[in-house]
Amino acid sequence: MRVSTSLLLLLRVCAGLVFGLLGWSIASLISAEALPAPLNNDILLRVAFTVIFGIIAIVLSPSLLARPVNIFVDRVSRASGAQIFANFIGFLMGLLIAALLAFPLSLLPEPFRQVLPLLAVVIFAYLGVLIMNTHYRELFAMVNIRIPSGRMDDPADPPAPRVAEKEPLLMDTSVIIDGRIVDISGTGFLRGELVVPRFVLNELHHIADAADGMRRARGRRGLEVLKRLQKESNGLVKIVDEDPGMTKEVDEKLVLLAKQWQCPIVTNDYNLNKVATLQGVVVLNVNELANAVKSVLLPGENLTVRVIQEGKESGQGVGYLEDGTMVVVEDGRSHLNQTVNVTVTKVLQTAAGRMIFAKT
Repeated sequence: MRVSTSLLLLLRVCAGLVFGLLGWSIASLISAEALPAPLNNDILLRVAFTVIFGIIAIVLSPSLLARPVNIFVDRVSRASGAQIFANFIGFLMGLLIAALLAFPLSLLPEPFRQVLPLLAVVIFAYLGVLIMNTHYRELFAMVNIRIPSGRMDDPADPPAPRVAEKEPLLMDTSVIIDGRIVDISGTGFLRGELVVPRFVLNELHHIADAADGMRRARGRRGLEVLKRLQKESNGLVKIVDEDPGMTKEVDEKLVLLAKQWQCPIVTNDYNLNKVATLQGVVVLNVNELANAVKSVLLPGENLTVRVIQEGKESGQGVGYLEDGTMVVVEDGRSHLNQTVNVTVTKVLQTAAGRMIFAKT
């Protein structure tokens, strides 16, 4: 989100007023009598400093303030009402603590009694906002305040029926773009509530707006899959505004959120799988599920496969089953580009998937 023209104008006016007053104050400290005419007049000197400082602020304020204001506006627009309320409460609590410390700090010798009270206000106000932003759900739950979660519904769609409370299943970007989660959810095997954090949705939007054509297509596919998932899934799909806020990395946020909620992460990202598992988070890996449900073949069984390429070893041929399982055929090189009947000799399960060895 970008700063609007009206807000930018307001920022310029405020910056001009503040720096204009600053210029007036600085001019009051200068002895006008030592300056050449016409600046040797006190009023004229103060007016000149006020105008100069004000113009400088008006000219420079867009470039200096636009980025931080953009960040602030973007965060506020993405925050839920509960988050904004919690941050405000945290800000007031921080101010209250700083006010309680102001008197003892004012008894310190100079310059500490002038500096430390102001520093306490800044530090405790920031800490109050940070603590409430990170733990407001737990704190609200302690006083039995229920926080509703946002849901990305199409206005034209009828409201989804409420279901019994289910365990949340956090979905990451990769599993949404992959798309198989729609079919898996449609089977009814996933009994939990599919949850997409707002920061994952923002990453999908970022990928969909990428300059690279391939990334852009992946991002748009992810948004389409998410829409299909909401319409076709048997379970309730939610977009939530919860954001741990301790890091900018999406994977780290997912792990932190999963630890806070004590719920699994649904992914097909190998690295996220390992990192989450090391931190004690349950991971539902779609690739592992796909490998687990592939057809089971035992040594001695017969099957039909088309040999499409040569193998690594001498005389070997390689083919694939319909589910993508690789079949290595001994002496299959002579049957290249032919469909042959083979007998299974060995089944090998690897990290990359299942591999079948067979002979003609």
